[in-house]
Amino acid sequence: MEYMDQQQQPTQGQILCCQCGIPIAPNPANMCVACLRTQVDITEGIPKQGTLYFCKACERYLQPPAIWVACALESRELLALCLKKIKGLAKVRLVDAGFIWTEPHSKRIKVKLTIQKEVMGGAILEQVFVVEFTVQNQMCTDCHRVEAKDFWKAVVQLRQKTSHKKTFYYLEQLILKHNVHSNTLNIKQHDEGLDFFYSCIDHARKMVDFLRTVVPCRYKTSQQLLSHDVHSNTFNYKHTFSVEIVPVCKDDVVCLPKKLGHSLGNMGQICVCTRVTTTAQVMDPNTLQVGEISGPAFWRSPFQTICDSKQLTEYIVLQIERLEDKDRRHVKGEGARSQKHLLSDVWVMRAQDMGVTDSQYHCRTHLGHILKAGDSVLGFDMASTNVNDANLEKINPDNLPDVVLVKKHYGDRVRRHRKRNWKLKGLNKDDARMDTDSADGDYIGFLEDLEEDTEYRRNINIYRDKNKVPVEQSDTEEEDAPKISLQEMLDDLHLTDDETGLDEQGAAAI
Repeated sequence: MEYMDQQQQPTQGQILCCQCGIPIAPNPANMCVACLRTQVDITEGIPKQGTLYFCKACERYLQPPAIWVACALESRELLALCLKKIKGLAKVRLVDAGFIWTEPHSKRIKVKLTIQKEVMGGAILEQVFVVEFTVQNQMCTDCHRVEAKDFWKAVVQLRQKTSHKKTFYYLEQLILKHNVHSNTLNIKQHDEGLDFFYSCIDHARKMVDFLRTVVPCRYKTSQQLLSHDVHSNTFNYKHTFSVEIVPVCKDDVVCLPKKLGHSLGNMGQICVCTRVTTTAQVMDPNTLQVGEISGPAFWRSPFQTICDSKQLTEYIVLQIERLEDKDRRHVKGEGARSQKHLLSDVWVMRAQDMGVTDSQYHCRTHLGHILKAGDSVLGFDMASTNVNDANLEKINPDNLPDVVLVKKHYGDRVRRHRKRNWKLKGLNKDDARMDTDSADGDYIGFLEDLEEDTEYRRNINIYRDKNKVPVEQSDTEEEDAPKISLQEMLDDLHLTDDETGLDEQGAAAI
């Protein structure tokens, strides 16, 4: 009974290989693996060598028939491209594929493949082999056109009819932050603005759409016929997008049309432009009333600036009095008012008249929160300046202020620039007929605007300048000049490759 209760373990029989005679497990071919490989080669019909075409200029590989793709070494994209180049893989089963390390400069890429195939009546044979690709240099069509100086199909001409280029510096930082210039072939800088060149019209439209979302502007399109194939009825055009930004910049004094002032809540016509972002933001210095002028609203009722930042005069504050809340009730205006500014009455004198004459000017200003007696302030002298403006001529001269104060002046701008411990990145531009002295002054003025306005620099990447030598602070120098805190700066990261010796620049938050 004990013998019957025991479970019998099944045993698998073995057979002899029909070729070499060694005992093996039964299989449909009745052959061992070594003999089966000598009789059947499942890699037959699969090439062991291939060729990849690589463009050195743009670092892309050719994917037949005419597509160039960017692939890093030993990446998934490069492996997929290599497998597409191997013929005969459809007849076998691909189990595994991977790269074998080769020297990056050897122009050789090796791919290790593991395949399976059914042979001799149902036997499954697995085999591992290596396919070696030779990398050959071939210039792509886009790089060919660049070398032939016929590299662009579309151009975006960005223009603004102003005497300074602060708006372009602001746009440059927005383009860098959002990486909109990645498809740009070349950027040329002129006195009138910037030109962006593209190899595809879709990339130019993308840039135009971006500009329309960050600044108030309008654009026009045109095209030029280069060639025409009558047999295939195809046309070759060059497209031009002309983008014009509203001719109003930060710290400009403007005279609004009467109709536009009424549409902004019965705002006064003499206003100061406080910021230009998606809209042109203006403020009435007599009432603190603010309004936003979009691009379409500006082109329906266009106007010009009566004074820009280069035409401002320096004044010395003699006395300032805060306007009480009960006095504000008599101020005209129905729109929204700024809560960051303080309405005050101020008596000023021109800095050049100090010690010469005793002429004083009284005006109302929106800078009461930062001004005190003895400060320097920049303003527009309307009493002794002749301005040709159609909207200004319609206003009663008795209702015009003598002075329009725009911004506080913080002393020597050269010393202030030397103390600046931060920097900005810029685009690679080709300068053509540029006034370098005027451009440097505009750039320093743009940096000062970033320090003085927190909202203005919110959308800009600011980097810490480690190479700037600190300047000692004198005892008599004022400490109220605005500065950018260390928390708002980014650290410029430099990565050095030991093999190539090249530096790659990136940005990481502190």
